[in-house]
Amino acid sequence: MGGSRAQVNKPHKTRFSSKSSRNIHKISEKDKTRIAKSSRNVTQGARAARLQRNKMLREQKKAAILKEKRASSGSASPPRVILLFPLSASVNVSSLAEDILRLLSTEVSGAVPSTVASSEYKLRATVLQAPHGDLLSCMEMAKVADLVAFVASATEESTCDYIDSFGSHCLSVFRSLGLPSTVVFIRDLPTELKRRNDAKKIVTSSLTSEFPEDCKFFPADSKDDLHKFMWLFKEQRLTTPHWRNQRPYLMAQKVDMVPDDSSPEKCTLLLTGYTRGHSLSVNQLVHVSGAGDFQLSKIEIMKDPIPLNARKDHNAMDSDDIQDVEVIRSLTPDPLSQEPLLVENVPDPLAGEQTWPTEAEMAEADRNQKQKRMRKRTLPRGTSEYQAAWIIDDTDEEDSGVEDDGDDDEGMVLDEVESGFPSQEGTNNPDFEEDQASLYLRDSDEETENDSVMMEGENLTREQIEDEIKKIKEEHAEDEEFPDEVDTPLDVPARKRFAKYRGLKSFRTSSWDPKESLPPEYARIFAFDNFARTQKHVIAKALKMEQEGRDDCAPAGSYARLYIKDVPLHVASKLCAAFRTAPVILCGLLQHESKMSVLHFSIKKVDSYEAPIKAKEELIFHVGFRQFVARPIFSTDNINSDKHKMERFLHAGRFSIASIYAPITFPPLPLIVFKGAIGGGSPVVAAVGSLRSVDPDRIILKKIILTGYPQRVSKLKATVRYMFHNPEDVRWFKPVEVWTKCGRRGRVKEPVGTHGAMKCIFNGGLQQHDTVCMSLYKRSYPKWPEHRFPVLDA
Repeated sequence: MGGSRAQVNKPHKTRFSSKSSRNIHKISEKDKTRIAKSSRNVTQGARAARLQRNKMLREQKKAAILKEKRASSGSASPPRVILLFPLSASVNVSSLAEDILRLLSTEVSGAVPSTVASSEYKLRATVLQAPHGDLLSCMEMAKVADLVAFVASATEESTCDYIDSFGSHCLSVFRSLGLPSTVVFIRDLPTELKRRNDAKKIVTSSLTSEFPEDCKFFPADSKDDLHKFMWLFKEQRLTTPHWRNQRPYLMAQKVDMVPDDSSPEKCTLLLTGYTRGHSLSVNQLVHVSGAGDFQLSKIEIMKDPIPLNARKDHNAMDSDDIQDVEVIRSLTPDPLSQEPLLVENVPDPLAGEQTWPTEAEMAEADRNQKQKRMRKRTLPRGTSEYQAAWIIDDTDEEDSGVEDDGDDDEGMVLDEVESGFPSQEGTNNPDFEEDQASLYLRDSDEETENDSVMMEGENLTREQIEDEIKKIKEEHAEDEEFPDEVDTPLDVPARKRFAKYRGLKSFRTSSWDPKESLPPEYARIFAFDNFARTQKHVIAKALKMEQEGRDDCAPAGSYARLYIKDVPLHVASKLCAAFRTAPVILCGLLQHESKMSVLHFSIKKVDSYEAPIKAKEELIFHVGFRQFVARPIFSTDNINSDKHKMERFLHAGRFSIASIYAPITFPPLPLIVFKGAIGGGSPVVAAVGSLRSVDPDRIILKKIILTGYPQRVSKLKATVRYMFHNPEDVRWFKPVEVWTKCGRRGRVKEPVGTHGAMKCIFNGGLQQHDTVCMSLYKRSYPKWPEHRFPVLDA
């Protein structure tokens, strides 16, 4: 240590080999300035581009907001629709509607029309009065309203009387549909200023929780109160539900019908009103709410009867003759580009015929057959390749060497065949074919005949209806207590009673072919290879048509008369009669939206409806502007699997998936489900929800559980009885796994005796009080509705 010399602060001891190379890495001041300027320019250029882009986005948003404001409040915009809804039966909305119309109208005396124009406020408005107690009319008005004005009375004795049960029920339905802009009018306030302010505070604090946060409260007793509201309403930017902005629609202000000379049962329906939302093409299909889908024969764009800058007092809306209004332009459809009214697919009867196989196909079949022969596997006779994939291999050493020569003649067919029954070449039951007719009469669910007895049995007496209601309630209670459990019948063999069911090794991972054994109704529907891509393409096509401003379109905000052809005469008569109490709404359909498919809705039973809702009962679906009749099946939403378990009833307190046959509709759309009342009363709201998807390949499996009870238990083995009643059924269901309610799993080994007892082997010790279960599955489908639209059956 002492002899060592430490070198300190030696400048030449650096990582460079020499002085000449020491300063090579240094950059001259000139180069430094040049590089600094370039990097500074790059940074400044990126920042400037970012600022420019943000500025451009802000300007685009401002322009879009300004365009929307001009479109909603300009001279070319349609009149704003104000819906006056009374929160209780004691509220008088007629006087309020008259006060608003008198404020906006220039008429001094006489009757004031429901649509008026005010040059003072530079505003046009249509005032609708919601009839208290008529839910369907209130809901139809709320679908087209730009502003929903809830009217409350301050003279109620208690705070709970400000809104009654019907008002609360309607408000929940409006929330499910999607509320537009809302306000609350407070009537009958005291004249004294202090009492007036106190009463207004009490009403506001009582009703604030029922409405959106941006909802404002206005007194509406005097002309000055309404004057203040109108100045705010004129400048207000109205918000509407998103689903309403996807399609053009029209609220009819005049309804008429012209008989068709060529067809006495058909007529041309004439609807006159303002087009809203988007421009309406004469070549696209339209839906008349509750009546169905139709084609247009002509659109007449007419002179606006209520312009903002009216030069004379004559109001064209007062005239009952629709021919008095001047026609500006007439649009006729192009036969080549008009959307066809295609509802159902016409199946080709030869589509299932097989052509003669080619040599390549025969060679491939021979190779596949050789590979099958190399794999030896013990299977029941008559078992196909697909059926064999469902059969569980026996891995127990004790049973691996046992060959039941006489017992393997029959086996559980784990395949679903709609057209008949599986091949049974090796069966020893001569009565199998004879019992097929009886099996069709006793379907595996007993649901095809008895699902909608209450809806179809019009001639039932009161006692029969009460017995049917009691029976359905008992089934609902039993389904909640013992879900999916069924009893094996004593008079019919289980292998015949449950012939359409199969076992699954795992509900989540086992495969199920979605194209296998489809019902005949699937030949009448349409399916998409990629539904999301099709929806994106259809909406982009509609937007392009809107931006191009084509000659075959009636622009949004124009006053037009629509000629709807081939409307049944009795349907048009009912629409003309219903026009007096509820608005008649027409909406334009996007491409493919008239074709039938399988629609899936996320649905929840409302708390106010206590009666059970059984699967395949006839319900009325209100999806956006559209209405149709359907008979849904309910299922769970299993996100971890491609298979979903069917539910026999729509249970309260949780969401389920309702699947129906219905016309294709592109989401998102709200759903309100109505169910007809017993005895022919008006329909009541049963459930609410929204449209999820359109997918015919969604697999919905009905699950049943057969139960048995241990008779004798010895270690891992047990003798189980009362699951079956003859040994042939035990052999038939032998490949299916069994499980217990205490968590044991096992399999059937062999039948014992002649009364259906069987020996089972489990993976653990079995307790004497345990219950042995067997799960079986079959695919379920919705039921095709007998009529598609509610007006046709009204």
